[in-house]
Amino acid sequence: MKIDNLSLSFGIEEIFKSVNILVPDNKKVGIVGVNGAGKTTLFNLILGNIEPDSGKITLKKDITISYLPQVIKDDVINKNINVLDYLESGRPIKKLEKELIKCYNKLLDNTNDEKKIYKEIERIQNKLNELNEYGAESELLKIIDNMKIDLDMLDKKVGDLSGGEKSKIAFARVLYQNADIMLLDEPTNHLDENTRSYIINFLKNYKNSVYIISHDIPFLNEITNEILYINKASKTMELYNGNYDRFIKLHDEEEKSKLREEEKEEERVKELKGFIDKYSSASGKRKKMVKDREKKLNKILENKEEKAFKNKEVKLNINEDIDSAKEPLIVKDLCFKYNKDDKRYLIYNLSFSLKNGERFLIVGKNGKGKTTLLKLILGKFKPDKGEIIINKKTKIGYYAQEHETLDKNKTILENFNDIDISNKALRSYLGRFLFFGDDVYKKVGVLSPGERARVMLAHLTLINTNMLILDEPTNHLDPETQKLIASALNDYKGTILLVSHNVEFVDNLNIDRVLLIDTGKINFYNKDIVKHYEKINNKK
Repeated sequence: MKIDNLSLSFGIEEIFKSVNILVPDNKKVGIVGVNGAGKTTLFNLILGNIEPDSGKITLKKDITISYLPQVIKDDVINKNINVLDYLESGRPIKKLEKELIKCYNKLLDNTNDEKKIYKEIERIQNKLNELNEYGAESELLKIIDNMKIDLDMLDKKVGDLSGGEKSKIAFARVLYQNADIMLLDEPTNHLDENTRSYIINFLKNYKNSVYIISHDIPFLNEITNEILYINKASKTMELYNGNYDRFIKLHDEEEKSKLREEEKEEERVKELKGFIDKYSSASGKRKKMVKDREKKLNKILENKEEKAFKNKEVKLNINEDIDSAKEPLIVKDLCFKYNKDDKRYLIYNLSFSLKNGERFLIVGKNGKGKTTLLKLILGKFKPDKGEIIINKKTKIGYYAQEHETLDKNKTILENFNDIDISNKALRSYLGRFLFFGDDVYKKVGVLSPGERARVMLAHLTLINTNMLILDEPTNHLDPETQKLIASALNDYKGTILLVSHNVEFVDNLNIDRVLLIDTGKINFYNKDIVKHYEKINNKK
């Protein structure tokens, strides 16, 4: 893939500026950069879904591309066919076989150009050979088996599947396509451990090009041999040889070198300004020297590069109201089911209480009631039996997993209308969350998942709380921001009620107790418990 002088803007927001990159063929490329840098936008440019303002992306002629989006939307997947037909459509074997039959039928008509028809037959046959016409079914069955796709699911309509199931079959179809370029956007979101191991092995042995957007660092390290870094500050891209860990090492060295150069530059600016100020009213030779220094100063200031983006990282401090109750939350004999006709309760006879300052983790399989429990506590659902007692002193801050508490039709600024803060102070504060200048006028609905997560965090940190309820707060966030959240939560003196299966994140939070939502049992924190649920999460 060759990128020549590529520039792209969305309205007043510049995404890429005069990008020139050559990525060798058949490489496993990790696409990295902070949330909102333009990673998914690059995929859309490659796919031809959007056109650049100038420049171009050049791919080889007749190249095939497969694409796994981060979220499988109904408008990009045929809901009305069954799963097996959808998977088989990944390779156009049946279509090509029909075209081949048509060509042979044309040969029976003597009025046609036989030479032209034989050439078309040869082209179709070569393509069928590339697609492994006679071995394709065996390949697909192997993928179905290793992706843990239930055989009963194959007869279901695609539209009847859950979000996680759609993601899994979409991924299986992408693997089966055997495309020249495979584009994967956050591919590990719905993988259990065994499926993940199979995917890693599959991609490592894949002969064609693979481009991966992922915040899953171990996954990137296992597969990638090139890293394409999108620099949000300069709107450019840089290609690094090696996996993610090697990229971090090289990038950190470059950042340190830039910082040293900036420090030298600042000293030089200070020196020049000092001379100019001291002799500003001088005459004769010194006046000429002052003018010479002014020229040098202006040249430095004109050519001064924007500081490394690493210095513009999310800064997170959580406001807290320390005056809290000894027991901010008590849950007694809680029972809940969505439908009265259901024979079993989703949550049954659950009881627990939280002590002031406690860190309480909830884990369990998907669909077993973790988010439902949080919404019951927040009063969004009413329990069928039992009670939830929230102390009058308890002030709750809530982080919703799907960011549904944000108004997508309003701008970033407008989503803070409930907070008493001046517009100037708010814009300055949002800069700490990497929203600069006119960024704050963007509608939340056009933001990437990572950018919406930063808006949620900014809002959460501006309200005074003594209890945080957090539902998968690290989803969609880059590793650096995840570390900052963990650090901020460690400094937080209030109570934390958390749903998460991110072992690395959870293990740094000094969790006191763990609720296993599947059984209602409460244990003291053990890393192996979280590891267990991380492995089986989204297995269905």
